[in-house]
Amino acid sequence: MTDTWLIVGLGNPGTEYSNNRHNVGQMVLDELARRVGGSFKVHKARAHVLEGRLGIGGPRVVLAKPMSYMNVSGGPVSALTKFYDIDPRHLVAVHDEIDIPFNTVKLKIGGGEGGHNGLRDISKALATKEYLRVRVGVGRPPGRMDTADFVLKDFATAEKKELPFLLDEAADAVETVVKDGLPVAQQKFHTAVK
Repeated sequence: MTDTWLIVGLGNPGTEYSNNRHNVGQMVLDELARRVGGSFKVHKARAHVLEGRLGIGGPRVVLAKPMSYMNVSGGPVSALTKFYDIDPRHLVAVHDEIDIPFNTVKLKIGGGEGGHNGLRDISKALATKEYLRVRVGVGRPPGRMDTADFVLKDFATAEKKELPFLLDEAADAVETVVKDGLPVAQQKFHTAVK
């Protein structure tokens, strides 16, 4: 196994979905790509991929945005882990999370998928849940709105003003977990005062 990290931003393909809450993982990947430098290229594993380093002399990373729909992310993610010879413990899935408030970032390894079909498909394809997750809070649907309808909508006007800060914080969380490990990242981001 290599020391390379695979960082996957979950979302749906196509411009009609690009600003949806469900695509916040891919938005974070765009911020990481800006930091790494370079542009995404189509990979045979049905993903847009950018290879580089996090900072000068930093860890080698493969940033990936699956070209499949969210609920079938497992195929591209599994293919990328095989292609780059990456252990699942060096996989970071960046995704939307309705169970934490908007403008909040939480990190964990393993555990349940909380009804997130993208994560469920990745766990099934890898035959393990033991990979890192950077959970980007998008909040809960208002009233009786269906969860699927909520995550497939764009962020509200007030949220859009805060979104760049959230994306920046989530990208910082990815960098911290890769460079310093999960306990350090959790200590930093779970105790942050807003």
